Amino acid sequence: MQKGTPQKLRYIASAATGKVAVTGKEASLLNRARKPVRRGIAALREIRKFQASTDLLIRKMPFQRLVREIANKMRLDVRFQSQALEALQEAAEAFLTGLFEDTNLCAIHAKRVTITPRDMLLARRIRGERP
Repeated sequence: MQKGTPQKLRYIASAATGKVAVTGKEASLLNRARKPVRRGIAALREIRKFQASTDLLIRKMPFQRLVREIANKMRLDVRFQSQALEALQEAAEAFLTGLFEDTNLCAIHAKRVTITPRDMLLARRIRGERP
């Protein structure tokens, strides 16, 4: 390419394979080594993403199967409205989120950054959920 002319992205699409190849300067940019990212940055980015979202984090169908399995152990003919299952899932996720927040505080208090089962036991005991 001549100096001063704008570079354009050139893509070659193959109808047979459905693959797209990048040619020219773009290919060299894609193959260039990435700058190493500081440890924990990706985790912090993921935490911010999940904190900003209001979506449910547990998949709906596995959660529904679990609820139905537990209910069937208690009683044979149990039926659920879809709103009831959604409400149970919202409540379960809110409970677990709060429990993990308290568990994280217990780990931080012990001057650690990794939560352990004993942190969760302590959090539940402080909450009064477990003697």
